[in-house]
Amino acid sequence: MARREAPSRRRVGQKQNTFFGGAAILAAGILVVKLIGMFYKIPLVNIIGAQGNTDFTNAYNIYAVLLSISTAGLPVAVSKLVSEANAQGRRCQVRRTFQLSLIMFLALGAVSFLVMFFQADALAGMMHDTKAAPGIQALAPAVVCVGCLAALRGYSQGHLNMTPTSVSQIIEALCKLVIGLSLAWWLISAGQPPEVAAAGAITGVTVGTVAALVYMVIDYMVARTREPRLARDVPDRAGDIVRDILRIAIPITLSSSMVGIVTVIDSSLVQGQLQRVLLEDPACWALYTDFVDFAPLERAVAAWKEGLEAGAPATMAALTAQVDGQLAVQPAAQELYTLLESISRALYGNYGGALNIYNLPISLMAAITASVIPAVSGALARRDRRGAARVSGSALRITALLVCPMGVGLFVMGKPIMGLLYPALEQEVAGPLLSTLGLATTFVCMMMVCNSVLQAHGFVNLPVLVMVLGGGVKIFANYHVVAMPKVGIYGAPVGNILCFSLCLLLDLVLISRVIPRRPRYLDVFAKPAAASAVMGAGAWAVYGLSAKLFLSLGEGSLNAALSSGGTPGGLGGRLCAIDQAAQQVLGLSRVGSALATLGAIGVAVVIYLVLVVVLRAITREDLSLMPKGERIARLLGL
Repeated sequence: MARREAPSRRRVGQKQNTFFGGAAILAAGILVVKLIGMFYKIPLVNIIGAQGNTDFTNAYNIYAVLLSISTAGLPVAVSKLVSEANAQGRRCQVRRTFQLSLIMFLALGAVSFLVMFFQADALAGMMHDTKAAPGIQALAPAVVCVGCLAALRGYSQGHLNMTPTSVSQIIEALCKLVIGLSLAWWLISAGQPPEVAAAGAITGVTVGTVAALVYMVIDYMVARTREPRLARDVPDRAGDIVRDILRIAIPITLSSSMVGIVTVIDSSLVQGQLQRVLLEDPACWALYTDFVDFAPLERAVAAWKEGLEAGAPATMAALTAQVDGQLAVQPAAQELYTLLESISRALYGNYGGALNIYNLPISLMAAITASVIPAVSGALARRDRRGAARVSGSALRITALLVCPMGVGLFVMGKPIMGLLYPALEQEVAGPLLSTLGLATTFVCMMMVCNSVLQAHGFVNLPVLVMVLGGGVKIFANYHVVAMPKVGIYGAPVGNILCFSLCLLLDLVLISRVIPRRPRYLDVFAKPAAASAVMGAGAWAVYGLSAKLFLSLGEGSLNAALSSGGTPGGLGGRLCAIDQAAQQVLGLSRVGSALATLGAIGVAVVIYLVLVVVLRAITREDLSLMPKGERIARLLGL
């Protein structure tokens, strides 16, 4: 009996190793993509500025929602059905599933394209940013291409082949980097406004999707030549396959698109509330006087109020009604509306810069979430509940090991990181925003993996309900917090924390109730949290001491210039020397802050890795599911 079970155990191990091998390939590809994305988004924000970044972000948020509706659930459904059909040896079923899914992708992509291209002005107005319309139109063709890409990626992932997905993502990112940045820089150099430069940058995204699609089509055609042609299984009827795809895809689409839908609603509400409070409660101006000149706005408000009828309310609703033509239009109304929109674009652009960094850890989770569902589904199709539980538990532990230090690091180093990466933004705004968002990072990443575990076990509707509840909390919180005159834009991340912490808590409760052999949560979270806390304290101390050291060196240089009395050229020469010393101090301060930030991050990485090994936060069982895991476990003494 033991001899018969041993091959089965080896096959289970091979399947699980394939899962984490695929996750490693996806993780490596996504890491490269995100590094390329950093070289794209960081200089892009510094090129087009805060207002252009808002236009880019608003256009991309609209695109992300329609993209999620078109592609979020179908690739997962395809990979799940293909994985199950492969486990049963049904090659004809695999091919028929892919063909039908491709037709569905094209139909949804075409509808999304029509909405984005012909309703761009309405969508931009909904975001309280009329300047976002050119970017929305530039992104419209990408929806169709990404739909086809999603079908091809789902097909390859269903075969547990993650390499084509990673390569296509890298091609897409490189095109976006080269073409998008080049167009944005050229348009700004030509004197074009930020919104036009943002549309140029977005064009790179569209070109990248076309190039990635070409690669995936070629890869699919080559892969087809290697597949066995003989297959005797009879595929299910087209209607049954479509029904199975929709049964899996619709709940996952609702769950995945909820994040994008909530983001769009939240972005619209935040920008609308910023504009409303700027107009109706000038007490909030005190939050931004260090980097916003309110004199033009003050004059515009006074001019607009003079033209109002006696007793008419001076509210944002009245101003919007005039601009939209519902009431008598005043020239002062359009000028005031433009100024309010300009200030809110600048403020939200700083928040968008912080969101770029906040989204990096979230994007890395795609490697695990994309691999959990087909791997667990395949194990359950073989009636291997132990293997499914092992994959699920390891996915949660590894996710916690990755996201806990990321969240703590962003919280502790928010302002220095923004100063290092985005010198064009206002650090006093963007830094605190990133620190607050850092707290939300851990919650949202863990929530995503928990959703995948639930969906892989067949509970596809529960994550949708959880996200609806969390999204409502986020929208409610941000609507009220951002409107507080003493909070303003700084309250925008609060909804993220409340939303995703609630979603994670509910997901963990559901997993403990509905999934057999659920992991012990203390083992999942305790050691990564403890190691991250120590790491964060170390990073904070190293940065603080290093920054003070560089500051003292700069002050010493300036004091030497001030105390020098024999400078050639008399008073003029001395003033020139002082000015040069001040410039040197400023430059030294910037270099010193950058070095202190990088040094603190480096020390934090070393501290965390050492603590992970010392605390045995990762187990030999986890490592055994990864490529070369046994060798790594031996090196670490596990």
